[in-house]
Amino acid sequence: MSFKALLASKAGDTISTAVVDFEEADLMPGDVTVAVDYSTVNYKDAMALSGRAPVIRKFPLIPGIDFAGVVESSSHPEFAVGDRVLANGWGLSQTHHGGFAQKARVSGDWLVKLPEVFSTRDAMAIGTAGYTAMLSVLALEHAGLTPEQGDVLVTGASGGAGSIAIAVLSKLGYRVIASTGRLKEADYLCELGAAEIIDRRTLSEPGAPIAKERWAGAIDSVGSHTLANVLAQTRYRGAVAAFGLAQGADLPGSVLPFILRNVTLAGIDSVNAPQDVRVQAWARLARDLGPGKLARATQIVPLAEVPSLAVPVLQGQVRGRTVVDVNA
Repeated sequence: MSFKALLASKAGDTISTAVVDFEEADLMPGDVTVAVDYSTVNYKDAMALSGRAPVIRKFPLIPGIDFAGVVESSSHPEFAVGDRVLANGWGLSQTHHGGFAQKARVSGDWLVKLPEVFSTRDAMAIGTAGYTAMLSVLALEHAGLTPEQGDVLVTGASGGAGSIAIAVLSKLGYRVIASTGRLKEADYLCELGAAEIIDRRTLSEPGAPIAKERWAGAIDSVGSHTLANVLAQTRYRGAVAAFGLAQGADLPGSVLPFILRNVTLAGIDSVNAPQDVRVQAWARLARDLGPGKLARATQIVPLAEVPSLAVPVLQGQVRGRTVVDVNA
């Protein structure tokens, strides 16, 4: 039986994609087969599709680092036919066929049952970006951060992870400062819950190793000089959660924020997070993310439009979350 899939191939250094009829028999091994409803375009997907980073490690491969749908068949003890499930990370779009298709076959150990409050579309409106944002919030809480301690900065605020981070943090009672290179999105960011908007250029150039204290915590998706400046301006005993490298993978900073201000830097990995952490993150998203804010941060596209979004996503030109309707 065949179904629609976006297949990535490589010739030399060039990656090409096409929507093809893919045979179910050609799916990779797994004990759960899912009829996919939705996937989503994350920053990592854009890197994979563009070839900017070697995300895809074997070709041809169906990209897409996450998906949500309904279990079609299962030999895994935790999942039954009809269960609504989602997958984020693991080997998807790297060594295993991913979510840009109408079907997926994976290990049940990679799946999470959807919280009742979320539809499969909601799950991908959150997607890996929103799930990563929630992991970041959990890390700040683990470091002892509370709303009473002061502002929280979110960099890359107009992107998918930034948008969800702002929505969650504001609902939890934090005063959120949003850093963005797209100041025209100020109204959108304020609707999500940002109390203050700053230009990302104030953080993106080389700065002092330690500077005036401005925020109690931060969630950073940018890296490089931006992260170094965020750390330099974090208050005493503050915490920063970092998961991105939009500006670069380097960290041209100093140990001074750590040894003079006792700042905590928490690294966030969404790909290999343990199952109990994933379940906790999705349970907290069900509690702490308002559905109205989620709708404002989401656009929906058909499968065939996915390749055209890679460059705009990498250039920071796409607001919020992009959900892929694989059946459109």
